[in-house]
Amino acid sequence: MSFSHQVSLLTLAVALAAVPAAPLAAQSAPSAQAGDQPEIGPEPEDQTYDENTIVVSGARVIGQVDAPQPPILELDAADIAAYGAGSISELIEALGADVSSSRGRGGGGPVFLVGGIRIASFREMRSFPPEAIEKVEVFSEEVAQQYGYSPNQRVVNFILKDNYSSWEIEVEYGQPFDGGYSTQEIEGTYVRIDGPSRLNLNLDWNNSSLLTEGERGVLQAESAAPTLASDPDPADYRSLVADSADLEATLNWAMSLGAGTSLSVNGTFEREDSLRLQGLDEVTLTDGTDTVRRAFNEGNPITVDRRTETYSGAATLNFGLGDWEMTGTADATFAHARSVIGQRVDTTAIQDAAEAGTLALDADLAGLFDPAGSETALTDTYTINTLLTARGLPLYLPAGDLSVTLTTGYRWNGIDSEDTRNPGVTTDLNRGRLQAGVNLGVPLTSRDEDFLGAVGDISLNLSAGVDELTDFGTLTNWTAGVTWGLTDKVTLNASYINREDAPSLSELGSPEIRTPNVPFYDLAREETVLIETISGGNPSLAKQTQSDWKVGLQWELPVFDRSNLTVDYIRNHSENVSGSFPTLTPAIEAAFPDRVTRDAMSGQIVSINQRPVTFAEQDVERIAVGLNFSGSIAPPEASQPDSARGGAGGPAQMAGGPIGGGGFDPARMEAMRTQFCAAEPADMLALLDRALAASAAGEPMPAGPDGQPLTIPPQMLERLAGADGKVDPEGFAQMRERMCNGGGPGGGTQARGSGGGGGFRGFGRPGGDGGGRWFFNVNYQFDLANTVLIAPGVPVLDLLDGDAIAGGGQAEHTVNLRSGVFYKGFGLITFWNYASATRLDGSGLPGSTDLYFSDLLTINFRAFADLGAQEKLVAAVPFLENARVGLGVDNLFDARQSVTDSNGVVPLRYQPLLVDPVGRSFEVEFRKLF
Repeated sequence: MSFSHQVSLLTLAVALAAVPAAPLAAQSAPSAQAGDQPEIGPEPEDQTYDENTIVVSGARVIGQVDAPQPPILELDAADIAAYGAGSISELIEALGADVSSSRGRGGGGPVFLVGGIRIASFREMRSFPPEAIEKVEVFSEEVAQQYGYSPNQRVVNFILKDNYSSWEIEVEYGQPFDGGYSTQEIEGTYVRIDGPSRLNLNLDWNNSSLLTEGERGVLQAESAAPTLASDPDPADYRSLVADSADLEATLNWAMSLGAGTSLSVNGTFEREDSLRLQGLDEVTLTDGTDTVRRAFNEGNPITVDRRTETYSGAATLNFGLGDWEMTGTADATFAHARSVIGQRVDTTAIQDAAEAGTLALDADLAGLFDPAGSETALTDTYTINTLLTARGLPLYLPAGDLSVTLTTGYRWNGIDSEDTRNPGVTTDLNRGRLQAGVNLGVPLTSRDEDFLGAVGDISLNLSAGVDELTDFGTLTNWTAGVTWGLTDKVTLNASYINREDAPSLSELGSPEIRTPNVPFYDLAREETVLIETISGGNPSLAKQTQSDWKVGLQWELPVFDRSNLTVDYIRNHSENVSGSFPTLTPAIEAAFPDRVTRDAMSGQIVSINQRPVTFAEQDVERIAVGLNFSGSIAPPEASQPDSARGGAGGPAQMAGGPIGGGGFDPARMEAMRTQFCAAEPADMLALLDRALAASAAGEPMPAGPDGQPLTIPPQMLERLAGADGKVDPEGFAQMRERMCNGGGPGGGTQARGSGGGGGFRGFGRPGGDGGGRWFFNVNYQFDLANTVLIAPGVPVLDLLDGDAIAGGGQAEHTVNLRSGVFYKGFGLITFWNYASATRLDGSGLPGSTDLYFSDLLTINFRAFADLGAQEKLVAAVPFLENARVGLGVDNLFDARQSVTDSNGVVPLRYQPLLVDPVGRSFEVEFRKLF
């Protein structure tokens, strides 16, 4: 793959204080899509060049991913600004379904690249401000294999600006409209990018206060015995939202070690604290005539106090080895978790005293017995993951280069734990995983290479790998796929995956933990009760096999600036599926009778063992559709007369100075400036020297990096010329600093509100100059089938028709939609999430009932204003330069899923305020770059 430098000279005019108001125009390729390569025809032999005309040709942005599949989504700097995100992490969250795999296999999120190069951990990038990004590309799952990952993760590639620097502070406050609790966040970030060198420091603090069931008026499960009026309300001692606080500190550093060699390192510390209330101790008292249930130890509820400290480090080394591009990554994480669980009081003595008549039923029990103390669970988890990939083009075929990716790596993880509730029992688990694999990209036909190009571009993608696990044996995987580019706009693809997978170490060996007072709805008895749940690992889980098909279409639609349609048909077949213990339906209880304990007399559920289980088979069929539209909003200048836009009658103004006449087009200016800042400084300086010499000699302008003539107004060249007749390097460096880094703190001319690529700071790239952006993205998933076979000889569960292994069944239709507009520094984004109704069937026996889960539509919106784009406001309050305020509302219409039984009654376990205690909430933020 070859890259050509992008060059823009119009941006030089911004830094020139006064250029005579002569007509100035720029011819540029259509900006329908950043990174498109325009078709440039041969210049007519008799073409003459106006000395005030600048010719700019587009080229592929350095750092883009070269793949047979076109991107699912592309965002340039203006698109990114329209999302109003405060960090790359927030941007990824906002992109939602577009960066999530449609295969339904999970995989822990997308694969992240920087400039087309794999990184060790997303921690290296997640706190970067979006202003530091030149472009974002999202690719389908098949591209992940080119970088040594599984085909169940999408690929997100960040192309960073060549020069950027900022200090950032962000403060957020949020709470539900109904009150009860609040959240606060303070984050500080420093970023400096200088070509291949990067430095990032981030400190983030989050806090959330406690919300109890009593504050939401949640009804409590009734007990068989009556309670006394003097008893405290147990709802006041049960958490809906835990009291929590999180602290995170990160250091990221990347540097060049020479030509083609770079190193990046990351260090992160995180601490998470939470306190959850699990209710009060209760005891049933009988004095021979009456029976009551008493709650006691008021003020000392059963609690779970948890603290987790995590230490992480990662490194990425990129280097060349002959014709091969080598990438080595290492990522290590150690986490220490401590859980202090309140111990229930031994109530035997109290019950004996009541039965003997020596204790009145209405006695104050709180003073009779002290809290029983607590139990402590300690868990250490550690992971070391290394991976080495070699990517090369070792063989040229008639249709193009054969691409090869070789991978090898070793992963080691372990769990050490002990729990005072299980004296003398310790857990010491560890697993080593040695892996090796190969991926081949084989071009079969090519239009560019004129080899069978009449049928389009066809390529094969073949992969094979083997993993050796120290505790589980050998796992294999292989995939085969074909991509058929029918035209430049339409691509078809098909792939088949066959892989083996092992249960996680925690699923196999996590320690047993018992949690009391958990509300549970018994579908068979149609009642809500408080039970004890048992969690932990299951060492008898089996090896899973997966056989998946995917057939897809990608169509770049000929409307708006950028738009595309993706349609995928997915069929997954799995055997020996390991997972969490499913929703307790009559069918599940019949299949796992030893997991449920019921009272021998009443039949009421007492406890459930929720350790993982293995299902025999699962089959899923679905259609996933993605539709993305985006476009620009023409600046108001476009509708004004030339004299008002700096045309024939008056020069356009930017940063307090004229940049020449001609219709000033902010969108074009932004594209030109981006190209200028993407070019290598040395190449740009050499090009300007040649142009200056040619102008002085009256010779034609030299060819630019794209091979096309480059014409530069003489006035611009003269202002850049030094005493020796060449471009002054210091002046050029200052100009580049101004254009691509905003001048740095305290210096340099900056186009107010323009934001800008290559280091311009501020938020209003597409809006501060009067222009703007809009987008509309929707992802729709239609599940055709979803069935589970628990074991041979047992009826198949249909998760789309009344059965479930999690929650209330699988929704047949889900829709994720986001739309937004950003104009003149003001932005508004909406997020729509919809899931269709489901049903959970009971046993059909007397006393049993079905449950009906309604469809659910939630709408969130976020509005923000870039105060730095409002010149009058900044003039009055200079502190607001490069500042932004935002307001977000989640669940705008306070929607909650309704759950009813066959009689239309809402079970206590599914009270709307218990299912969703937050409801409609808001968040306000203030963000400023320095």
